[in-house]
Amino acid sequence: MTQQMSNWDEAQIPSQAGKIAIITGASGGLGLETAQALTRKGATVIIAVRSADKGNKAKAAIRSSQPDADVHVMPLDLADLDSVRAFAESFASSYTSLDLLINNAGVMIPPYSQTKQGFELQMGTNHFGHYALTARLFTHLKGTPGSRIVNVSSSAHRMGNLNLNDLDWQERKYKPWQAYGDSKLANLYFTLELDRRIKEAGLDVVTTAAHPGLARTELDRTSGGVKLFFRLFGQDAVMGALPTLRAAVDPQLQGGEYIGPGGRMKMKGYPVLEAPVPLAFDEKIAHQLWRISEERTGVTFDFSPLPAHILH
Repeated sequence: MTQQMSNWDEAQIPSQAGKIAIITGASGGLGLETAQALTRKGATVIIAVRSADKGNKAKAAIRSSQPDADVHVMPLDLADLDSVRAFAESFASSYTSLDLLINNAGVMIPPYSQTKQGFELQMGTNHFGHYALTARLFTHLKGTPGSRIVNVSSSAHRMGNLNLNDLDWQERKYKPWQAYGDSKLANLYFTLELDRRIKEAGLDVVTTAAHPGLARTELDRTSGGVKLFFRLFGQDAVMGALPTLRAAVDPQLQGGEYIGPGGRMKMKGYPVLEAPVPLAFDEKIAHQLWRISEERTGVTFDFSPLPAHILH
């Protein structure tokens, strides 16, 4: 267990020189703050975003304060598994290693809609898209000693309760908040199951999860009346990104940890170790969701060790 430092901040991040990081949804908000912090520490950062225009603006914002920042924009639409495959192939053609994958992108309480492959948009983007992306990048991750995967969840996971027979809300009246909570609980099932499988295979990859508490970002743009609550009581994106950053770089983390703000109601403050709801530890549900994810995305993880001469 890592110690509960009350004031963990960017100063605690060790040098990231020579490391390669992918951050999904890094064109604004928490993802952009995460990218800026990692480039300041010397990492090569790939901003993986749906909108090239927004991605290039984010890149320009980083370069405006860090002219030498090694930052790149690559197209990725997590609501389209063909785009996920194309992204992974493009990355593999340019890079031989991957130190850090931060699954940060997300959609929050939109009107009912579907991904290209017919998933409910929130579960399809927040869980299935990131599951497929992680699986397709896993050879690079397991071939990079000390690599790490961070899945950004939410305190809304506490309202999650997956209906594995109706993940696409075809048989129930669609409830945006419930669907969002389900997708964020799915992030934790995925994190914990992936951690178990990695440890069983003896691979040198750490998988963690984080949540930003109440952070004032663009993600709340569809939340209607809730937006005022975020604006009044939330913390800024710099503080909101700290749990993700700690989950990404704290050397004391061994895998399976969940990091979130340690202040009032765990909605703001410096990042500390937190416990998800007990339901998140249900291995039977996690295993079922994993099987469904394999079937529905058509993508599987390869947990076999790489030959020593291939390791980077």
